Amino acid sequence: MEQILSDYLHTYSFTHFDLKAVIFDMDGVLYDSMPAHDKSWRQTMDEMELQYLPYEFYLHEGRIGKSTINTVFQRNLHRDATDEEIKKIYTRKTDLFQQYNSGDILPGAAEVLEFVQANGLKPVLVTGSGQPSLLDRLDTHFPGVFTPQTMVTAFDVEHGKPDPEPYLMGLQKGGDLKPNQAIVIENAPLGIESAVRAGIFTIAVNTGPLPDSVLADAGASVVFDSMETLLERMPEILRLTQAISI
Repeated sequence: MEQILSDYLHTYSFTHFDLKAVIFDMDGVLYDSMPAHDKSWRQTMDEMELQYLPYEFYLHEGRIGKSTINTVFQRNLHRDATDEEIKKIYTRKTDLFQQYNSGDILPGAAEVLEFVQANGLKPVLVTGSGQPSLLDRLDTHFPGVFTPQTMVTAFDVEHGKPDPEPYLMGLQKGGDLKPNQAIVIENAPLGIESAVRAGIFTIAVNTGPLPDSVLADAGASVVFDSMETLLERMPEILRLTQAISI
């Protein structure tokens, strides 16, 4: 881990870490919601008789809904969806998601948030989601952790993941931070690309069906198999970020 952190500093020409915040994705990091997202997207596209690729909606995780829909439309119909089609499709997908989503928190997620706060770091949320059913539950499941001032959602950005805009905005909401003042916890390739393009040290937690190599190839500095494993490694990570300088 020490070498991995040192490599990041060298790559981005920083001399040290000065951690102030930990930036979290939501789906697949805090909530076990990706199977419901995947199922609702697939059923919606089946109803529209539109073809999609294996694991496509895991690969698209983090995109704003309009972008996901247009990607499928371009492949099938060689055009973008109209505003009316986007509204219809996303409304149907949202209705299905509310039916299928268990609302379960991923094991270890609450404890990681508690650890971050106990060590004086600010939790920030950066999600491509525009699902009110999840966003409205954050304060119920994680009381007092996130506020509108520390959240970036699909409603806040013009360019969703993999564009760096969401994580650059996350740095702003963390307190106008520089990239070496935060770390990112992500589970999806597009979210990892977004965070890496923003210059932030990025940890992947593989809570879905994609191979670890997909997350590593997207730019994650390290890949863990669960939030519980991340929790076990967080003391070491924080200790090293305080100790390493180049």
